[in-house]
Amino acid sequence: MPVKDRKDVQTVTIRFAGDSGDGMQLTGTQFTNTSAVFGNDISTLPDFPAEIRAPAGSLPGVSGFQVNFSSRDIKTPGDEPNVLVAMNPAALKVNVADLESGGILIVNSDAFTEGNLKKAGYAKNPLEDGSLSGYRLFSLPITSLNANALAECKLTKKDVDRCKNFFALGLMYWLYDRPMKQTLDWIDAKFKKNLEVAKANTLALKAGYYYGETTEMFTTHYQVPKASLTPGKYRNIMGNEATAIGFVTASALANVPLFYASYPITPASDILHELSRHQNFGVKTMQCEDEIAAISAAIGASFAGNLGLTGTSGPGICLKSEGINLAVMTELPVVIVDVQRGGPSTGLPTKTEQADLLQAMFGRNSESPVAIIAPATPGDCFYMAIEAWRIAIKYMTPVLYLSDGYLANGSEPWKIPKVEDLPKIEVRFRTEAEGYFPYLRDEATLSRPWAIPGTPGLEHRIGGLEKQNITGNVSYDPDNHMRMVELRAEKIARIANDIPDLQVFGEPEGEVLVVGWGGTFGAINAAVEEVQARNLPVSSIHLRYLNPFPKNLPDILGRFEKILVPELNLGQLSWLLRAKFLVPTIPFSKVKGKPFKISEIVDKIEEVLES
Repeated sequence: MPVKDRKDVQTVTIRFAGDSGDGMQLTGTQFTNTSAVFGNDISTLPDFPAEIRAPAGSLPGVSGFQVNFSSRDIKTPGDEPNVLVAMNPAALKVNVADLESGGILIVNSDAFTEGNLKKAGYAKNPLEDGSLSGYRLFSLPITSLNANALAECKLTKKDVDRCKNFFALGLMYWLYDRPMKQTLDWIDAKFKKNLEVAKANTLALKAGYYYGETTEMFTTHYQVPKASLTPGKYRNIMGNEATAIGFVTASALANVPLFYASYPITPASDILHELSRHQNFGVKTMQCEDEIAAISAAIGASFAGNLGLTGTSGPGICLKSEGINLAVMTELPVVIVDVQRGGPSTGLPTKTEQADLLQAMFGRNSESPVAIIAPATPGDCFYMAIEAWRIAIKYMTPVLYLSDGYLANGSEPWKIPKVEDLPKIEVRFRTEAEGYFPYLRDEATLSRPWAIPGTPGLEHRIGGLEKQNITGNVSYDPDNHMRMVELRAEKIARIANDIPDLQVFGEPEGEVLVVGWGGTFGAINAAVEEVQARNLPVSSIHLRYLNPFPKNLPDILGRFEKILVPELNLGQLSWLLRAKFLVPTIPFSKVKGKPFKISEIVDKIEEVLES
């Protein structure tokens, strides 16, 4: 058996790419889970085709999954992949420009047929024309090797070919010294009722692994040692999954049942799927006929004493706008999840964007303020989901929870918290009839009582018409309307007294402050860290509360000469900061359906420093 060198490396980024039917998401997920169990820090970026079923082998049908795994703390899925696994010409064409110079390029040469090359728009075979000479190209007949390994299986050729992703996975397991046990256990559990399929996938995985070990093709394989993580029990978690579990936890902390109503829409649908698995915690889910029905059902659930929750993406948030207005007028605790995606209209259904911020702030008729929060990482989705309900209940107000496609589908190791460390959520349903009025307000929060319909003596009416302060009777009095508008605005403003101050990453004052929000946290934080290591005067803050802003934000903004605001939109937060605090901000926009690279933000910081 040939002797192979093993080399330790600190961080590796791999991208698996193929046709949407090639199982690339499953391959990437298995590699991610194995790396998490191995003890690496990880960050992932699934990239789904926008079309439900594009023609096989076509450019729109390419599916990708990028995983960054490391022996140190990492904050993003990586800028340029070190390795690209391309299962067909279309996958190569879509992804090869991102591969680092000199990177490892593994292609399935069996798929480079005349027909597939034509579908991908290649005039010549790139495996033969020298155009890939800048990479370490490994051209392998993966389809044939997989078919030979599965010759004894009693499956159709189509079913045999569907296992070739596990051949590629096995090969990558050998190349990066990963154990196969995690995936073998998954195969046994997944296909326990179809032993022939389980056998085929097992053979494919092992064939790929031992192909790497026994051939002379790879002279070196690599090891990424375990990361030094804070002691505790960890699991790999995706943003949408963390969001759903956070809402279930909030329900348990409040001891109030959770009701989730939504209309399926990418990339928010996973929240419905996950919540529907938790009926044992009293969670009720309902798939509605449209977005208007979903927000209306959530409001009704909150009126009846449940945690009324709804979620959507893209154009769905437009359709919910009148319902959100009703929640503002009725002053009921409702949480609205918006997993932002590329737009407008149907836009880029599977790609990320941060362009719903101004709609969240102002996208309703009249004066209609709501609280707005945004998680920073996939794991942070759990904590901000709890925070959304803490604020909604305490202030009797709708809360908009702005996630995005990058957070929703990305994953990272997540330290499972202890229940005693989670915040308390106090719910006080009004039960005393004496002195009750539906719009009687708490002096500190201005919240009105939460009275469950049917409670004797607490009968009251709600609806979209303006109410008289305190009594809740319908009122057209001009002065009362002015007063109610001011009260609803003041209630949201007072939330600033109840949220943490911003912490500056770096020196508390200086030349450049980088301001981020939502899913840009990892790229901004890593970029600022890199620039600070060169002793350059750069600091950063990250906003998780967007309405109201933290109280110390204007003070921090005033301590820096230049304020750089990277966003996946055309400068919406930058516009808000200018309008509210009269500070000269420098917007840095990217609207390509892709997250920021660390290098892009580093380059911009250097440009601002030199200007």
